[in-house]
Amino acid sequence: MSARATRPLGPHPTGGAGPAAAPATDGQVPGPGRPHTAGPVTRPALEIAVTSAAGARTALGHGADRLELCTALELGGLTPSAALVEAVAAVGLPVQVLVRCRPGDFVYDTEETALMVAEVRSVIASGTSGVVVGALTADGSLDTAAVTRLAAAAHGVGRPVEVTLHRAIDQAADPVATAALLPALGLTRVLTSGGAPTAAQGLARLAAMVEAAPGVQVMAGGGVRPADIPELTAAGVAAPPLGEAPRRAPERGHVDPPRRLRRVPRAGHPVRHRPGDGRRSQKNAGAADNTLTTPPPPADPTVPTA
Repeated sequence: MSARATRPLGPHPTGGAGPAAAPATDGQVPGPGRPHTAGPVTRPALEIAVTSAAGARTALGHGADRLELCTALELGGLTPSAALVEAVAAVGLPVQVLVRCRPGDFVYDTEETALMVAEVRSVIASGTSGVVVGALTADGSLDTAAVTRLAAAAHGVGRPVEVTLHRAIDQAADPVATAALLPALGLTRVLTSGGAPTAAQGLARLAAMVEAAPGVQVMAGGGVRPADIPELTAAGVAAPPLGEAPRRAPERGHVDPPRRLRRVPRAGHPVRHRPGDGRRSQKNAGAADNTLTTPPPPADPTVPTA
């Protein structure tokens, strides 16, 4: 459960594609919509990370206040499709959507930044109430030009939208100095472990981020255990989304190489194997040999030959 803030329980907005609530600040987070007959009841806000509409419905049934949506957790998280955002937003909870165009590091060229700007507009048009973005320069500084463009795209849609800096900050040369830049850039939250392997190990730096970035919600991310939450909240740090799967931490300057594709032979073309390649079974060898004997398609009689 995320100990991000407390607030009276009350109705939540429905129809995720409609107008979103104002960006959440400390002590003001959209609620789960459970009726109550007694006085106001406060509890930590609950944010759950999901990758599907089915997961969003399950989260709603378990009292979630809002959702974090992405795909490809095994790659550290990537931008979901507009159709998936619409399906999750239709569940009726505020949704924070990760915008990240590729796996690897957070150093983006102009074309990649332009793509993510378009993705920000797309996911907001699909009903999200906030976006999670980030970009660094090659020397480990915050790419303020790219982040400014991403935030401007989010804030230019005509309704309140939250903008969160993702864990690119943990790859920054100076995470605390990076956090200090966020209020002026229009960001409202940051997800970070304080640049350490786990949030508990980065507690001192997380507390410094809280001081350096007034008005920005510092949300712990990375190896948070239930036993860590009291110390985090005492330092003014919010807990991460519940259900957040472990994500591979990208290294600055590293981009995942493309996967090697297997060549598929065409009919009538020979299959070449390296000498000593013993991976090909006898059964597969027969299949390949059959491919070799497949006759080519008949010539088109309407096309003159040389």
